[in-house]
Amino acid sequence: MDVLCHLRPKPALPFAGRFKVIDFTLGNCVYSEINELAILTDYRRSFMTNYLGQWGRANGNRTIHILEPDTGSYKGTADAVYQNLSYLNGIDTENVLILAGDHIYKMDYREMIAFHEQTKAAVTVGVIRVPIEEAHRFGTVSLGDGG
Repeated sequence: MDVLCHLRPKPALPFAGRFKVIDFTLGNCVYSEINELAILTDYRRSFMTNYLGQWGRANGNRTIHILEPDTGSYKGTADAVYQNLSYLNGIDTENVLILAGDHIYKMDYREMIAFHEQTKAAVTVGVIRVPIEEAHRFGTVSLGDGG
């Protein structure tokens, strides 16, 4: 990935012609009827800002807030969320989805949000089952008896 991401961030890599990797996450949001997005971007910020501006204009009924680090760079996903807690605390919503912009998958987030609300969970993490011999390639989660 280093060679491919030298000039652009992984979410901006081309995929299947005219698409970018981040289009999967953005498309899942459109499909899930999520109309307000906050993008926490860091590496090659201007590249992502330009692309997201184009995407936002092409998908007119979406609001995109591009949030940058307070200073320097984010130290990872948790730090990016932490640095933007004031933004998250200031929005009028009960639920916040934290999604990766560099993953390729299709998902209707409404199902996960409904599950989260039905179970009255403090936090819900989306995972998929993989064969144990493949687990070393992924982050892993163990579930207790209550799920």
